[in-house]
Amino acid sequence: MSIAQPTFLIEIEDLNFAYGTRAILSGVKMRFGRRQVVAVMGTSGSGKTTLLRLIGGLIRPQSGSVLVAGLPVHELDKAGLYALRRKMGMLFQFGALFTDLSVFDNVAFPLREHTDLPEILIRDLVFMKLEAVGLRGAHAMRPAEISGGMARRVALARSIALDPQIIMYDEPFAGLDPISLGVTANLIKRLNDALGATSIMVTHEVQQSFAIADYVYFISQGKVAAEGTPSDLTASTDPFVRQFIDAAPDGPVGFQYPAAPYATDLGLAP
Repeated sequence: MSIAQPTFLIEIEDLNFAYGTRAILSGVKMRFGRRQVVAVMGTSGSGKTTLLRLIGGLIRPQSGSVLVAGLPVHELDKAGLYALRRKMGMLFQFGALFTDLSVFDNVAFPLREHTDLPEILIRDLVFMKLEAVGLRGAHAMRPAEISGGMARRVALARSIALDPQIIMYDEPFAGLDPISLGVTANLIKRLNDALGATSIMVTHEVQQSFAIADYVYFISQGKVAAEGTPSDLTASTDPFVRQFIDAAPDGPVGFQYPAAPYATDLGLAP
């Protein structure tokens, strides 16, 4: 008798994490469904990238749990983490390509690192991934010879080289022109559907994210401030959600970082 797979590929429960005495995430509860594109949004410094690092096992929470395919990531040993990470793909902010390697060798890197496949099969797989992102013709070029948008697509091809179950994107739309932004968003959705993966996007880009996401989490001050489908959140009257979606300067998120009174720092306080 086969064992039914859990509905959610990733489950985060009562998660608390801090760097030293500075709390980053507090009591976070999130679910990431299979075959879904999930956007995690919020202001800078709210803990979004930290969340990706916790899912990947790069850091461990002070309390709470992170389950990936039923496995407690925070309890796995080195061998267990290495095996789990083979099922994950990561698109780093700004791509993080190896500058001294060609486009082809950048995409081939995870295949050579994590498999014993013969080079002729690696060649076919790399061309397949590059074809999927429209850059097979650029395989011999170096990162310095291609545009920023093209580099992001090469990084995307590298992130799916091993056909991962989970693909994590750290600001995939940062610094892209409108055309490249639209192309990248379309690729994220299309590749997620083709692979049957779960994609997690940490992003500030509302329009493109809402167009492709199945579910959205908003994080504020280390907590889940709101969640729902894009249509739910578009209709939301929550002040934080409205300020973020409408890019409003005034609202719950202030301009000034918390500080002592200005007169105190100037030595003018009585």
